Amino acid sequence: MENKENRPKVGVGVFVIKDGKVLLGKRKNSHGAGAWCFAGGHLEYGESWEECAIRETIEETGLKIKNIRFATATNDIFEKENKHYITIFMLADYDGGELKIMEPDKCEKWDWFEWKEEKLPKPLFIPQQNLLKQKYSPFK
Repeated sequence: MENKENRPKVGVGVFVIKDGKVLLGKRKNSHGAGAWCFAGGHLEYGESWEECAIRETIEETGLKIKNIRFATATNDIFEKENKHYITIFMLADYDGGELKIMEPDKCEKWDWFEWKEEKLPKPLFIPQQNLLKQKYSPFK
């Protein structure tokens, strides 16, 4: 019999784009601690992908976003933590607000980076690593 606890969870990651760069935060106190990733989190029951992207971006960064659209998805297996996620990536343009660390217990810092492998901070969170393996670019 299958164990429903082992079913994949759904995460939403947001490419917030401003001046040709993407926003990444350094995680802490959860799986992937020390790795860099986009704003995002769990898709809540009844929530659209766009609603999740807006909510998570405001909750984590204080920024408002606009022009939210589907980008791609990744199949992310965190072997050390025995977790499996499907990550839905949404593209969004910066719309206003001052960048802040809204959840200091979960994020060490935020910064803007060029989406080029050699320009991105290391280590990247597994979903971001999988985006690079897919050769995905938000600027194509």
